[in-house]
Amino acid sequence: MIKDVIIKEIIKNHDERGFLAELFRDDELDFKGTMAYASFTNPDIIRGPHEHVYQSDCFVFLGPGSFILHLWDRRDNSTTNGEKMEIEVGENHPCLVIVPPGVVHGYKCISDIPALSLNFPDKLYKGWEKREEVDEIRWEKNIDSPYQIK
Repeated sequence: MIKDVIIKEIIKNHDERGFLAELFRDDELDFKGTMAYASFTNPDIIRGPHEHVYQSDCFVFLGPGSFILHLWDRRDNSTTNGEKMEIEVGENHPCLVIVPPGVVHGYKCISDIPALSLNFPDKLYKGWEKREEVDEIRWEKNIDSPYQIK
């Protein structure tokens, strides 16, 4: 486990209509998202890896579909600096994952169908009215990067 990464199992409550799942609650997590987005990722496609300097991501992986989520701790002051973690998330393991700044992250769709991910980051993309630089360090285009997803 990487220090400060939070993984919360999500319970799908099924009935004849389908399912309902609580994603997060203020009384369970000390996290305040400021925006939300959803993405579908096609089979065998990789998103990332990248990291943020200031932003924490709050991903929700429920399905349909599944991913392997990859995390690397690059924070100098962390007790888990240099550690890597992989976890299956999505349809077979619905969960919420909070990724703090300085933790490189990315995921690959491992299902035969497109997989859904939701994100509730704690910073606005490109800042207020999209007037700031993007808070990302992108590793996916660097072929010499130590952060590879295959």
